[in-house]
Amino acid sequence: MTMQSGEAREEMAPATAEPGPLMVVQALSKHFGGLVANREIDFDVPRNSIVSIIGPNGAGKTTFFNQLTGFYEPTSGSITFDGVDIAGLAPNDVAKLGIGRTYQNIRLFKEMTVLANVMVGRHVRLRSQWFQALLHLPSVKREEEETTQRARELLDLVGLRRRYEDELARNLPYGDQRRLEIARALASDPKLLLLDEPTAGMNPGETAQMTQFISRLRVELGIAILLIEHDMKVVMGVSERITVLDHGERIAEGTPEEIRTNPLVIEAYLGKQATV
Repeated sequence: MTMQSGEAREEMAPATAEPGPLMVVQALSKHFGGLVANREIDFDVPRNSIVSIIGPNGAGKTTFFNQLTGFYEPTSGSITFDGVDIAGLAPNDVAKLGIGRTYQNIRLFKEMTVLANVMVGRHVRLRSQWFQALLHLPSVKREEEETTQRARELLDLVGLRRRYEDELARNLPYGDQRRLEIARALASDPKLLLLDEPTAGMNPGETAQMTQFISRLRVELGIAILLIEHDMKVVMGVSERITVLDHGERIAEGTPEEIRTNPLVIEAYLGKQATV
């Protein structure tokens, strides 16, 4: 597969949003030697939607996410985001085009403050160069002030600013660390936010709050959200459409009710969860 630079593909980006899905994935496959992690997956994300990917451990969900965000280059297939081919782009270039993500295992800068963590997430939107910072140009100072203000707005959005703005990230409770990671992902101004098991490790109360928060994000920011999640109450509660993977292949796709009653899905994954 031929790699293309981020600058080249940004020039290809349409001046205005294209009609139709925000992301279209066609026949996407990823092989690791003789292991097939994803096989011929077709998938799309409508604009301003919440869609979920579910499946048993080892189904290929995180590998799929890693291809969408540039951490893995697909073996074959295509990924089109907002009219631009992004398959094989580096993660930083994918983020510039408008895809943000969180991780199954929280990846905060634990020894930095909460505010600084969110400011780091803004780096793909910064225009100043290193030599401008050395010269202490007014434009650099303005950009720093704008970055700080945007970070504080996002901390307000996730409910962390009043309590934790100047606290070290490592001192936050687990559920608030999850919220901080979402705020950092939002700092890049994504059109599509990928959440990898956002309620993992949370108690029922934290999970309920996160479910409501995910729905609110879509409404308030006007973004699309794609999540991997094992908690079926969360999935059924926020998703407009659910895609099911098993052994790297898509075995079903549909509304929550269609997935809840699909015999293939019940056999492969839901089991007793089908009554959720």
